Parts: sequence; C-alpha cells; structure tokens
Amino acid sequence: MPRSKTNWIVIHCSLSKPSMKVDAKVIDRWHRERGWLKIGYARVIKRDGVIEQGRLDDEYQAHAVEINDESTSVCLVGGLSEDNKNEDNFTGEQWESLHKLLSEWVVKYPDARIVGHYEINPDKTCPNFDVQKYLQSEDIPNYKWSFGTVSETEIEEHKKADEL
Repeated sequence: MPRSKTNWIVIHCSLSKPSMKVDAKVIDRWHRERGWLKIGYARVIKRDGVIEQGRLDDEYQAHAVEINDESTSVCLVGGLSEDNKNEDNFTGEQWESLHKLLSEWVVKYPDARIVGHYEINPDKTCPNFDVQKYLQSEDIPNYKWSFGTVSETEIEEHKKADEL
C-alpha cells in the first residue's frame, strides 16, 4: 500500500555483529519470524556498501510504529560489537552509500526530516550513532531541515497538521 506523504526518513541498524552475513533476505526472514508480512525497511545497506531494496520506497513501512504511515527507512547492517555491545561499526562503504541514498531521498522527499530511530522512540538506540551529528558533518545537498533532536511534540504537530 503506498503512502500518501513522507515526512520522515528514518535510519536504523540491524543490530548485527560485523562477522555476520546479513542482507535484505536475512532481515526479511527475521521480520517474518516475528509475524510481519515482510521486511519492514525500504532499503538495506550491506557491509560492502551494496544497497538492497526491501519494501518499495513509497510503500507503507514497518520500522517505527509511531510514524510508519509517513516515513521511509534505511537499515545499515551492523551496530553490534562481537561481544554484543551497541557499537558504531559501520564501514566506509556503508557511509558512502548512506550519503548517496540520503542525497537521492531528500530530492524525492523534500519535506522529509532525517532522523535516527532513537529520535522517534527514546527506548531505542538504533542506529547506534548520533544521526544529527552525522548530518552536521556531511553535506547532503538539498536537505532543508535545521539540526537538532526530534521531540514528541514535533511528531504530534506533524500528525495534526496532516489531519487538517
């Protein structure tokens, strides 16, 4: 089912160790084992930087329950150390692919704000790096939002504005 609007681009991680061979098919299996219809993310960026399609970019997503109806998503493979601790352990190839994908998506979804899953759901740490700090250090052409964290109030304001 296609979304009618895209207000958010949410970055996730797979919470997998660097030694694990994880791709969109593996994540699809994990999500189906949880009773989901299919993979919840639109895109998956593997350790080698290859970007794989999950759900269609404009399809209703299943990745952040609070905003699934108004967001698209990308999942970076990794985010967990070999000793099972949260870790920013993404590869240079993944960072390059993330930059490329975000640069494309801010053109496709000009009103969307880029956030980490933890900014939508404070019980999460995913993607295990500071997304706003990343955005401040990167030049994402055409990204119009100012930097800072997303509050519950902002989420509710966006939802109310779309209902008017």
